[in-house]
Amino acid sequence: MVKISTDSTADLEQLFKERDIHVMPLRITLDGNDYLDGVDIDAQKIFECYESKHILPKTAARSFEDYEELFRELTSDGSEVIHFVISSEMSVSYSNAVTAARRVGKVFVIDSRTLSTGIGLLVLKACDYRDKGWDAQKINDKILELVPYVQASFVVDTMEYLYKGGRCSGVEKFLAGAFSIKPMIMLKDGKMVVGQKYVGKLGKCVEKYVAAILKEFDTPDTTRIFITHTYADDDIVNRVREQIKELRPQFQTIIETHAGCTVTSHCGKGTLGILYINKPDNE
Repeated sequence: MVKISTDSTADLEQLFKERDIHVMPLRITLDGNDYLDGVDIDAQKIFECYESKHILPKTAARSFEDYEELFRELTSDGSEVIHFVISSEMSVSYSNAVTAARRVGKVFVIDSRTLSTGIGLLVLKACDYRDKGWDAQKINDKILELVPYVQASFVVDTMEYLYKGGRCSGVEKFLAGAFSIKPMIMLKDGKMVVGQKYVGKLGKCVEKYVAAILKEFDTPDTTRIFITHTYADDDIVNRVREQIKELRPQFQTIIETHAGCTVTSHCGKGTLGILYINKPDNE
C-alpha cells in the first residue's frame, strides 16, 4: 500500500479528504499566539489581525520529531509513504522530513521546489498514480521528473504584505501604490521572484497575466489547472475561469482553491494565480 501525505502548504482544501491525503499542518505564530495552519487559523484571521493591528504572522516548519511521529503512524500497517514539502529554498521542512524518513524507513520525501497548489499539482498526480496501483518507488521517480515543470505564479494586488515581510523596499511599495502596479510573483529555481509588472486595476491586470502565462507555457498537462487566490473578488475569479475555457479549452478540470496561511502572509488579500504542469512531452 502507498499513502500520500503533504504539508498544509499544498492548499488543497476539500481535496485533502476527497483524495485521501494526509496533512501535516505548519505552525503559525500570530500576535503572540501559536496555531496550526488550516486547523485553528486560516487566511481570514490573518487579514483581520493585519487590518486591526498591522501584525503579520510568522510561519515555522515542523520538527523532525513531528515528522517522525507522522511517518511512524502512516507506516505502522506496512504502507509506504510519499510526502511532499514546500520548496527547500523557503523552509527547513524538507531537511526535517528527510531526517525523520531516514529514521523510520519506507518514506519518500519530495522537495516540490514550489508552494501552494504548485505542490498540490504534484500531490494529485501522485494520487492518480497511487490509484492506478503503482508502487512508491515508481511514483517517486515519475513525480521527480515532473517537479521542474510546475508552472506556479501569482499576481499580487497590494505590496503592503511584501513590504512588511521585508521582501520589497519602501520605494518599491510607494511606486506600486502611486502607479497601480500589480507585480507577478513566479516560482523559479525553488524561489519566489518578481516577474512581469502590470499597471491598472487588478481585474485587468489579472486578465493580461492569464493570457501571458497560457501563451508562454503552452504545452500543459490538460488533466487539471488551478485558480488559487486569497479571497479575490468573485467576478475576477469567474472571468479567469471563462478566460481559461476560451484560451485553453482542453483543460479537463478547473479547480478553484483558496491559498492558505503561507501565501497569505507573504502576498496579502486579492492575490490570484493560475497553476498547472507544463511539460513539453506530456502524455
